[in-house]
Amino acid sequence: MVEKANSLLQPSARSAVPPFMVMDVMAAAARLEALGRRIIHMEVGQPAVGAPTAALDAVRAALSNGALGYTETLGIASLRGRIARSYREYHGLDIDPQRIVITTGSSAGFILAFLAAFEKGDRVAVALPGYPPYRHILTALGCEPVGIETTAQTRWSITSESLLAQHRARPLKGLVVASPANPTGTMMDASSLAALIHCAEAAGIAVISDEIYHGLDYAFPAESAARISPDAIIINSFSKYFCMTGWRIGWMVVPPPLVRAVERLQQNLAISVPTLSQIAAEAAFDGRPELEDIKRGYQENRRILLDGLPRVGVDAFLPADGAFYLYADVSPLSNDSFAFASRMLEEAGVAVTPGIDFDPVRGSRFVRLCYAGAHQDMHEAVERIGAWLNG
Repeated sequence: MVEKANSLLQPSARSAVPPFMVMDVMAAAARLEALGRRIIHMEVGQPAVGAPTAALDAVRAALSNGALGYTETLGIASLRGRIARSYREYHGLDIDPQRIVITTGSSAGFILAFLAAFEKGDRVAVALPGYPPYRHILTALGCEPVGIETTAQTRWSITSESLLAQHRARPLKGLVVASPANPTGTMMDASSLAALIHCAEAAGIAVISDEIYHGLDYAFPAESAARISPDAIIINSFSKYFCMTGWRIGWMVVPPPLVRAVERLQQNLAISVPTLSQIAAEAAFDGRPELEDIKRGYQENRRILLDGLPRVGVDAFLPADGAFYLYADVSPLSNDSFAFASRMLEEAGVAVTPGIDFDPVRGSRFVRLCYAGAHQDMHEAVERIGAWLNG
């Protein structure tokens, strides 16, 4: 019977996606910490601080008021209204709260968007380098991710020309665009983003805009695809700007024809998003002054690394326009970013993510460093990396 059960319980083909390597690095760092090592974490894209005080106060009050039940599948109405209000306040846009869907982090938002918008076998364009789960989720759902290599000349963004070249070769059904982007931290200005979205939609390519790093922009204000097209699907999250990674809560702005489809999917996949996280998220909007202080801290960390790393031998970075990442070209030091990152963790005690996670074509030349930690950690990281490279 055991042998028969083992023969039945084989991983499905759709589960055979690559690992999200950053989580493997995090696990390796945790093993070293369990041995008593002090590790500086620059691998995972999460703030070192927690949720804003207003969110925590709201949670304490909710916990004292009794049981927490399911909410409406699309989310608590007042939270959806508060998100709509934020679009008026920060983008001058009137978004119908009925188009807003609360999700279990942006990750669930991508699953819902891909399931609602695409069929099995549809081809969806993503930038390389880019966030690995775009590709991996699409693959698991039976779609085909189409990586489009970007260049310094296009500020590491997909262009209309490169998109249409892929579309002419074999038709695309979708495009995922991110500004600020992970892992590069680069941004598209409003005119470039608008040109790409208009080009895609004119060719019949649906657009999904990843806006989870909005609010963390340094070079110029981030533009929302919601201003450009009512047909774009917007994915956002409370994880990054709002410092709420572990609360696992995000949102979508969904074109009207897809709202009911997304609702049906969420009814069956999740029923609703955790109530306590929704309560915290609504209150988090009242923590803007606190969050802006944290953002200024990221800017200082960015300065520490941009000033310090070149002095110790890491001196080639993509433009750090937003988010909280540096994507560093380490090819003068190694052409195997996985081995380089593994040695840096083991020998220097600094955890970074190999670029091969973000770009299977050219990522062996790059590593990503997250600067969302404490100022002292950034200074210490520079010192450790310098001693390791030059020791």
